Amino acid sequence: MYDSEYVWSLIKKHRGEKFYQIRGGEFAYEVKGNCVIPGRTNVKISKTGFDEAVKLLPLPNTVPVHHLRGPSYIYAILMDERIFGELNRNAH
Repeated sequence: MYDSEYVWSLIKKHRGEKFYQIRGGEFAYEVKGNCVIPGRTNVKISKTGFDEAVKLLPLPNTVPVHHLRGPSYIYAILMDERIFGELNRNAH
């Protein structure tokens, strides 16, 4: 199991950088309080949503997180090398 607080710190660290959805859509996001706000939409994804998704890592696709708000963004952020790769390198 991965440490959701460590994941959240990585998410905050990489805000403003380019990420890619599973179908190639490019976006950057900002973090306001306990929410991630992707630049391509006005959807707010709560830290709680990411905490739930972290329990399901690794994600094979967006299906396991379809019940959460912004599943394609959650997948894109969590499965990106900067997040998931870092988690595996540090084994948190």
